[in-house]
Amino acid sequence: MAIPSVDLSEFLSEDPDKKNQFVQNLGKAYEEVGFVAVKNHGISDNLITDLYKYVQEFFSLPLDQKKQYEIKGLAGQRGYTSFGKEHAKGSEAPDLKEFFQYGQTARDNFNEMIYPENVSIKEIPDFDKTLAEAYRAFERSGTALLQAIALYLELDENYFDKFVFNGNSILRAIHYPPITTEPASAIRAEQHEDINLITLLVGASADGLEILSKQDEWIPVTSLPDQIVVNVGDMLQRLTNNKLRSTTHRVVNPARQFWHTSRFSIPFFLHPKTSMSLKCLENCINEQHPKQYDDITAGEYLDERLREIGLKA
Repeated sequence: MAIPSVDLSEFLSEDPDKKNQFVQNLGKAYEEVGFVAVKNHGISDNLITDLYKYVQEFFSLPLDQKKQYEIKGLAGQRGYTSFGKEHAKGSEAPDLKEFFQYGQTARDNFNEMIYPENVSIKEIPDFDKTLAEAYRAFERSGTALLQAIALYLELDENYFDKFVFNGNSILRAIHYPPITTEPASAIRAEQHEDINLITLLVGASADGLEILSKQDEWIPVTSLPDQIVVNVGDMLQRLTNNKLRSTTHRVVNPARQFWHTSRFSIPFFLHPKTSMSLKCLENCINEQHPKQYDDITAGEYLDERLREIGLKA
């Protein structure tokens, strides 16, 4: 499936017609599909190459070395989470993956909450620096996309900025190890919707991502090398009272001849500050679209979902 494609440089240009067309194309894609491919996204090829290089080096470490970076009490929000710990909401079967998470480093004397410290990897000298640089690059691109979404929703262009700056976003590096025995299922990561506002996914080392169409058909999704895939998460769906829909997606196993290979994927989950209200926007509620969700903050919703997927007791 060729998902809709947009060019972020058009939104960032000084041409008001190009900017407005970008806003309309992005909003329409999120109403109809929930996923969009973004080119000229501002994350350099060299940074992406380095990111995947060091991530693969980390996951190649012996398990006992990786497990020293698995920190109890952080619900997987920082450092390493070992294979089979996470499952999709509503599923008891664990996803066939291990992952590493890098989070926000607060700026400007931010006191709303104390974020846990990021976990430093001593075996790979450039790992921490590269993740930190990638985190800020994703954050900048995600902020611009949310500015376009705000305009589509007839909000102030900078509506989301104050929530995203020092927000609780997460950069997650995922490793799906080679399949060594007959799997119980064809699924590596069960069908789910993301928790956050939007997710930015730069490449993947192998195919496998599928989205559920409005016709209830699973459609393989790939992006071109110069694009990132960006999808709506549940927080934005709640905020917009289902105007922008969080699309169900999954990761499937490769064909048998590729079982011996690993799959790597690095999504950036763009979260707001925990205090942000996800109360449905008034201009997304009317007689045809009555309010669908109870009021909740982003922090309360995240906590609820972390329990549902098995990362928090």
